[in-house]
Amino acid sequence: MEMELEALAGKVEKVAALVGRLQSDNADLKRRLVALEAERDSLLQSMEQARSRVEALIGQLPEEE
Repeated sequence: MEMELEALAGKVEKVAALVGRLQSDNADLKRRLVALEAERDSLLQSMEQARSRVEALIGQLPEEE
């Protein structure tokens, strides 16, 4: 009975360690997601600015006859 309890305690410790690692990994992934979303938003803004500049340049082209 005591050996079974020790084995169970060992398994519980392993599960607790795994849960800790998974929580840490999850927090890291959440931080990375926030950073990537901010980067995406910045890139989308840059693309919109570039599109506006290209449209403005196209508007300045002389009309074809």
